[in-house]
Amino acid sequence: MSTVKVRYIVNDIEAAAAFYTGMLGFDVEFQPGPGFAILAKGALRLLLNTPGGGGGAGEAMPDGRAPEPGGWNRIQLEVDDLEAVVARLRGAGAGFRNEVVHGRGGKQILVEDPDGNPIELFEPTR
Repeated sequence: MSTVKVRYIVNDIEAAAAFYTGMLGFDVEFQPGPGFAILAKGALRLLLNTPGGGGGAGEAMPDGRAPEPGGWNRIQLEVDDLEAVVARLRGAGAGFRNEVVHGRGGKQILVEDPDGNPIELFEPTR
């Protein structure tokens, strides 16, 4: 299986890493300094950068626009028991953008990391 890399902009690397490792089962693969970290979960590598720090990905564009957390693009993590995962995350104070949505292929919900970046939790119909 090939590695898939996704980059998220976060304001606090430590808080984001704690969320992804403690709540969603990622491991810290590489963290050379305060502005950058690579987290791993299976074939997924989540590259976290702070705005203005941690290398080129956090730098402003020539037109002045700066990278910032949030938005609507997201990673999707498949789970076996969505209700149990949602209950655990709610109990830990995680924020959600919506309630569980039931569709043809399964059910899903959007949870936010500490900086407002969305993660889609998806339980496929079995």
